[in-house]
Amino acid sequence: MKHANADAVPGPAGPARGWSALVTYARFVRVAHTLFSLPLIIAGMLVAADGLHRAGADARLPSLRAVLLVFLAAAGARTAALALNRIIDRRIDALNPRTAARELPSGTMTPPQAWGVTAVGLVLYFAAAALLTGPHGRLTLLLSPIPLIVFAGYPFLKRCTPLCHFGVGFGLALSPLGGWVAVTQSFVGLSRVIPLALFGLFWVSGFDIVYATLDEEFDRACGVHSLPAALGRAGALRISYWLHFTAVLCLLALWWVNGWSGLSLALLAPAAALLWWEQRLARVVETPFFTINILIGFAVLLFTATGVLG
Repeated sequence: MKHANADAVPGPAGPARGWSALVTYARFVRVAHTLFSLPLIIAGMLVAADGLHRAGADARLPSLRAVLLVFLAAAGARTAALALNRIIDRRIDALNPRTAARELPSGTMTPPQAWGVTAVGLVLYFAAAALLTGPHGRLTLLLSPIPLIVFAGYPFLKRCTPLCHFGVGFGLALSPLGGWVAVTQSFVGLSRVIPLALFGLFWVSGFDIVYATLDEEFDRACGVHSLPAALGRAGALRISYWLHFTAVLCLLALWWVNGWSGLSLALLAPAAALLWWEQRLARVVETPFFTINILIGFAVLLFTATGVLG
């Protein structure tokens, strides 16, 4: 089971070769999933650059170099995290009819190949973190292991607590904090971006609960912990609703803490509307669900950019 990840497309039996192997690796890596975290990271960078500008720095926006390095770091971290999760969960995935066609349980990718993908992701992540360190500190590199520890720990949470969904949320909550550190190399003024981190926690935990409803019966039968298995679908979805309601309040707090304009407040509406739409689709987990979550991330980025530049 992998609550917040889409299913793999079935592949041929046995490890893939040649062009088929490239397609298999592309499916396994799922670069598109980086789009969940990237908008929050960049939003954190924007808030950080705005804070430095208010303190007297000339630049009002993060440098293009920093943005590109952050993109590479996000892609590397996401690749390593997804590969680790699939390696750790491969036996559970093999038992679940919904996930049995994924690359590792289906045999289209071997564990050594998956470990190779993990290694590539780690090299990319740590290299980008090292290059992000500035003349005033190396905080980005020093803190870089923390997200990996969180990502590696998440798969084990579902083996012991129905609150495992908050492990995914905590991982995404680190995104804007990482963006802040990448720009400032400091914790000074971090409270200005904390509401954005809390938004990530509540938003992602909420939609991970929704995804977990797909595996409610399997989780309960096999002893895998999740809120749908513990509370039933209706009870879990009520918690998801209130988490998303709280996420909107966090965006409102972000607007208030940073003293942004009324125009940016108006642009909070699209993010709130998308979260409402997601809750409307939650009872059936319709096809647009994954796309809606990507749109929510970019709606929050637009809201933040308008606040910073407005």
